[in-house]
Amino acid sequence: MSGLCEGRVAIVTGAGRGIGREHALMLASHGAKVVVNDLGGEVDGTGGTMSPAQEVVEEIKGMGAEAVANGDDVSDWEGAQRMVNSAVETFGGLDVVVNNAGILRDRMLSNMTEAEWDAVIKVHLKGTFAPARWAAAYWRERAKAGETNDGRIINTSSVSGIYGNPGQTNYGAAKAGIAAFTIIAAQEMHRYGVTVNAIAPGALTRMTENLGMGEMDEEGKAAMDPRWIAPICTWLASKESSMVTGRVFEASGRVLGVANMWHRGPTVEEAASLVSVRQRRGRREGRQAPTNWQHD
Repeated sequence: MSGLCEGRVAIVTGAGRGIGREHALMLASHGAKVVVNDLGGEVDGTGGTMSPAQEVVEEIKGMGAEAVANGDDVSDWEGAQRMVNSAVETFGGLDVVVNNAGILRDRMLSNMTEAEWDAVIKVHLKGTFAPARWAAAYWRERAKAGETNDGRIINTSSVSGIYGNPGQTNYGAAKAGIAAFTIIAAQEMHRYGVTVNAIAPGALTRMTENLGMGEMDEEGKAAMDPRWIAPICTWLASKESSMVTGRVFEASGRVLGVANMWHRGPTVEEAASLVSVRQRRGRREGRQAPTNWQHD
């Protein structure tokens, strides 16, 4: 798999630790030039230091690849623009945006505070939108100028957003929103030579160790190592994935699959016309027909 991303320029958000770190390292090992973005905050988003991002940059440089650290807040409008500009100005362009940054503020719905809701939605949902938006504008301008793009946006959803998980209405709602965002953005960006996909990862990181994963045996922990998520990200970032867009991949050391998301279940055809028939019959009989015809 050597050289899959040779010469490509990638931004990876939340790349100082965990899954993001593995994304950045593998992309670099396959020839990508990487903007390593991370605020260096705690799991709940508080605090911050450039040390995690800088450590990953040094590790990448140690393998003979190129990288630069970035400490902008992904949910900050100007910060997201600076991040994209940093890639273009430092490495001469931008090919890949991996939106991975995230926080947790878990709470049951009846006890969740407004601040806990707002913080998680902001980092995950706006923090996906803002970098993607500025990258999309960059690629659109290139296309309008007659340039050819082979761009990639790779978002991070979650099984909590796809299947649900108690205590994570904020996180799951944001991750479900990211999945929908991915599908719609893929439809819009195709014309500019850009694919948009998402990964719903399962891995043992500091964000999941309090969700029961930390109690696994050594074999289980090895299977859920975050490094197993990086191969699908690297492939999606490469030119080989140009025909794949609008998909959500569930990935861990135990499974790699495509999440088909919402699909229509049992259906009654021409429901509106059936309601109309009931209403006409009701008028003839001098009574109001129920609008919920299934329960008449």
